Amino acid sequence: MVYALIADLILVLVFAAIGRASHQEDNPVIGVLNTAWPFLAGLLLGWLVGRVWRAPLRIWPHGVCLWLITVLAGMVLRVLSGKTAEFSFILVASAVLGIFLLAHRALASLILRRRSEPLDKQVG
Repeated sequence: MVYALIADLILVLVFAAIGRASHQEDNPVIGVLNTAWPFLAGLLLGWLVGRVWRAPLRIWPHGVCLWLITVLAGMVLRVLSGKTAEFSFILVASAVLGIFLLAHRALASLILRRRSEPLDKQVG
Protein backbone atom coordinates (compact mmCIF):
# COMPACT_ATOMS: atom_id res chain seq x y z
CA MET A 1 0.00 0.00 0.00
CA VAL A 2 2.80 2.42 0.86
CA TYR A 3 4.37 1.95 -2.58
CA ALA A 4 1.11 2.79 -4.37
CA LEU A 5 0.38 5.89 -2.30
CA ILE A 6 3.91 7.27 -2.62
CA ALA A 7 3.97 6.52 -6.35
CA ASP A 8 0.60 8.25 -6.79
CA LEU A 9 1.78 11.35 -4.92
CA ILE A 10 5.03 11.53 -6.89
CA LEU A 11 3.27 11.04 -10.22
CA VAL A 12 0.79 13.85 -9.50
CA LEU A 13 3.76 16.09 -8.72
CA VAL A 14 5.45 14.96 -11.97
CA PHE A 15 2.23 15.77 -13.85
CA ALA A 16 2.26 19.29 -12.38
CA ALA A 17 6.00 19.71 -13.04
CA ILE A 18 5.60 18.71 -16.68
CA GLY A 19 2.75 21.19 -17.04
CA ARG A 20 4.79 23.97 -15.44
CA ALA A 21 8.01 23.24 -17.35
CA SER A 22 7.31 25.84 -20.03
CA HIS A 23 6.66 28.63 -17.52
CA GLN A 24 9.51 30.91 -16.55
CA GLU A 25 9.11 31.37 -12.81
CA ASP A 26 11.15 32.82 -10.00
CA ASN A 27 10.38 29.79 -7.85
CA PRO A 28 9.42 26.73 -9.92
CA VAL A 29 8.83 24.59 -6.80
CA ILE A 30 6.07 26.93 -5.62
CA GLY A 31 4.63 26.91 -9.15
CA VAL A 32 4.52 23.11 -9.21
CA LEU A 33 2.94 22.92 -5.76
CA ASN A 34 0.44 25.60 -6.75
CA THR A 35 -0.59 23.54 -9.77
CA ALA A 36 -0.46 20.19 -7.96
CA TRP A 37 -2.34 20.87 -4.72
CA PRO A 38 -5.90 20.50 -6.12
CA PHE A 39 -4.96 17.17 -7.70
CA LEU A 40 -3.09 16.00 -4.59
CA ALA A 41 -6.23 16.77 -2.56
CA GLY A 42 -8.31 14.94 -5.17
CA LEU A 43 -5.92 12.00 -5.01
CA LEU A 44 -6.27 11.74 -1.23
CA LEU A 45 -10.05 12.02 -1.55
CA GLY A 46 -9.94 9.25 -4.15
CA TRP A 47 -7.95 7.02 -1.80
CA LEU A 48 -10.63 7.54 0.86
CA VAL A 49 -13.76 7.30 -1.28
CA GLY A 50 -12.44 4.44 -3.38
CA ARG A 51 -10.97 2.60 -0.38
CA VAL A 52 -7.88 2.13 -2.46
CA TRP A 53 -5.89 0.83 0.51
CA ARG A 54 -7.92 -2.41 0.26
CA ALA A 55 -6.34 -3.31 -3.10
CA PRO A 56 -3.91 -0.50 -3.98
CA LEU A 57 -2.61 -2.13 -7.17
CA ARG A 58 -5.95 -3.24 -8.56
CA ILE A 59 -6.79 -1.29 -11.71
CA TRP A 60 -10.51 -2.06 -11.66
CA PRO A 61 -12.34 -0.67 -9.81
CA HIS A 62 -9.86 0.91 -7.39
CA GLY A 63 -7.42 2.50 -9.85
CA VAL A 64 -10.11 3.77 -12.21
CA CYS A 65 -12.13 5.22 -9.32
CA LEU A 66 -8.99 6.89 -7.97
CA TRP A 67 -8.15 8.36 -11.36
CA LEU A 68 -11.64 9.76 -11.98
CA ILE A 69 -11.98 11.24 -8.49
CA THR A 70 -8.49 12.75 -8.71
CA VAL A 71 -9.32 14.50 -11.99
CA LEU A 72 -12.84 15.57 -11.04
CA ALA A 73 -11.97 16.85 -7.56
CA GLY A 74 -8.77 18.43 -8.87
CA MET A 75 -10.65 20.36 -11.53
CA VAL A 76 -13.37 21.49 -9.10
CA LEU A 77 -10.80 22.66 -6.54
CA ARG A 78 -8.80 24.35 -9.28
CA VAL A 79 -11.83 26.34 -10.47
CA LEU A 80 -12.95 27.14 -6.89
CA SER A 81 -9.49 28.55 -6.20
CA GLY A 82 -9.84 30.99 -9.10
CA LYS A 83 -7.83 29.17 -11.76
CA THR A 84 -9.08 28.11 -15.16
CA ALA A 85 -9.95 24.63 -16.35
CA GLU A 86 -10.19 24.93 -20.10
CA PHE A 87 -11.41 21.94 -22.06
CA SER A 88 -7.98 21.20 -23.52
CA PHE A 89 -6.46 21.20 -20.02
CA ILE A 90 -9.17 18.84 -18.78
CA LEU A 91 -8.44 16.45 -21.65
CA VAL A 92 -4.68 16.53 -21.17
CA ALA A 93 -4.90 16.24 -17.38
CA SER A 94 -7.34 13.34 -17.66
CA ALA A 95 -5.14 11.50 -20.12
CA VAL A 96 -1.85 12.07 -18.31
CA LEU A 97 -3.21 11.29 -14.85
CA GLY A 98 -4.98 8.22 -16.24
CA ILE A 99 -1.78 6.93 -17.76
CA PHE A 100 0.26 7.74 -14.66
CA LEU A 101 -2.15 6.37 -12.05
CA LEU A 102 -3.11 3.23 -13.96
CA ALA A 103 0.15 2.32 -15.70
CA HIS A 104 2.26 2.08 -12.54
CA ARG A 105 -0.38 -0.24 -11.06
CA ALA A 106 -0.32 -2.43 -14.15
CA LEU A 107 3.47 -2.55 -14.14
CA ALA A 108 3.72 -3.31 -10.41
CA SER A 109 1.07 -6.03 -10.72
CA LEU A 110 2.93 -7.58 -13.65
CA ILE A 111 6.22 -7.57 -11.74
CA LEU A 112 4.60 -9.11 -8.67
CA ARG A 113 2.92 -11.78 -10.80
CA ARG A 114 6.21 -12.61 -12.53
CA ARG A 115 7.97 -12.90 -9.17
CA SER A 116 5.35 -15.29 -7.84
CA GLU A 117 5.50 -17.61 -10.88
CA PRO A 118 7.74 -20.65 -10.71
CA LEU A 119 11.05 -20.09 -12.52
CA ASP A 120 10.33 -22.77 -15.17
CA LYS A 121 7.16 -20.92 -16.26
CA GLN A 122 9.06 -17.62 -16.61
CA VAL A 123 11.59 -19.10 -19.03
CA GLY A 124 9.26 -20.92 -21.36
